[in-house]
This record gives sequence, C-alpha cells and structure tokens, in this order.
Amino acid sequence: MTSFEIIIQKLRTLKPELISRYYVRSIGLFGSVVRDDFSPANSDIDIIVDFSRPVGIEFIDLAEFLEKNIDRKVDLVSLKGIKPKYYDQISKEIIYV
Repeated sequence: MTSFEIIIQKLRTLKPELISRYYVRSIGLFGSVVRDDFSPANSDIDIIVDFSRPVGIEFIDLAEFLEKNIDRKVDLVSLKGIKPKYYDQISKEIIYV
C-alpha cells in the first residue's frame, strides 16, 4: 500500500468520529501526499476540512487528533478560512474521503 492509500484508509476509519466529535462535514487530502513527490521521511500531510457548524478550539483539537492517529505532522486548512487564490491552486488536486 502507498502512503496515500494508508492515510485515506485511516481517515475513512476515523470519519464517523470526525463527524460526531469535531463537526466535520467533509475532509480531503491535497499536496504532496496526492502527488508523486511525497516523502515518507519528510513530508507533512495537507488536509482540508469543512465543518458543519462554527468551531473554535475544536480546530486545534482536530489537528492534534489527526496527527496522533496518522502518526505524522498535519497541515490542517479550513475550507471557509482558505483564501480564494490558494484554494484555486489546490482545488483540482483535493481527494475527498
């Protein structure tokens, strides 16, 4: 299994808890993990998330939860918080779980 496949499987397993505990509506991967330039030794995991309600500290809690369960540094981005010009750059490569 590739790193991408392992991470997707972990996120699928975690998704019910992400929905109930962190109010996640959708979650997706982007960046090097979905491209061919991912380095298992050095790369972090870029994750974009949309929430079903406004969150505060849950955003930080979610990032820590994902890092613990994926066992890798996570760069978490909120769909509502990302600037349009950056979203335009990543939107075509997002793989939703």
